[in-house]
Order: sequence, then C-alpha cells, then structure tokens
Amino acid sequence: MIPEMQARLRTAPDTPFRLVAGATALAQVKDRPVTMPAAFVIPLEDASEPNSRMAGPVLQRTQADVGVIIICENMSDPLGQAVTDDLTELKKFVRRNFIGFVPNERCDPVEHVSGSILRARSGTVWFQDIFATAYYQEEDSTP
Repeated sequence: MIPEMQARLRTAPDTPFRLVAGATALAQVKDRPVTMPAAFVIPLEDASEPNSRMAGPVLQRTQADVGVIIICENMSDPLGQAVTDDLTELKKFVRRNFIGFVPNERCDPVEHVSGSILRARSGTVWFQDIFATAYYQEEDSTP
C-alpha cells in the first residue's frame, strides 16, 4: 500500500511536491532534503486482531498506520508566516488525496488519525500526518 500512496502524491496532476519518497530516502536526510517541498510516505505501525477463524488458515484484520512527513521551507518573511501558509496548503493537498483513498482492493478506505510538527528550524518545517487503513491478511499475505 505504501507504493500506491507514494504514487498518488507523485502523479496527482496538481502535486506541489518536488520529491515523494519512502523511508530509505528519509533516513538519508540530515537537516533538509535536497529539493522541497518533499513528502515521505512511510509505514509506522501495524496492529493485528486475533485470528477470526475457528479452523483452517489464519485470518486476521490488521490496522496499518502510515506516516506522511511533509518538509517545506519558505524564508521570505522573518516571522515564518509564509512557511506556515505553505504547510497549511500542503497538508490540505495530502489529506484531500488520502482521506477515502483505497490503496488496493484488499484495503479499507484511508482515514486521517492525527498530525503534528516534528521539527521547525531555520525556516524549514517537518510535519507528520498519520493515516490509517485496515486489511485482512491470511497466512503469507500482506498488501
């Protein structure tokens, strides 16, 4: 489901993001990405319910939390209102593209869970939105 979510942000006709990547690319970022605004779509947590079958192969419902880390920068004003305005628009874009989105045929529609600032320094703001979906997995199956 992560590749589908990355592709959705990357290929939207009006995407504001110059970079959309995953956890490996995020791990390489020290202070700021080379290009911005950037969005990193990463898996956060999977929580599975107990097996729902009395007999036969295991069938579990798994809730998956996905993080979207938005990194943006705007140094055009000393008080930081410009970067705040940019972040607001980027959050709207991400939420508009993900809330209700079905990443693949095995997933439930995506819902927004929460969002928070991760870091703000030198005009660069890192914000994480958390989204959730659920899917059923049988033995040896994941979305």
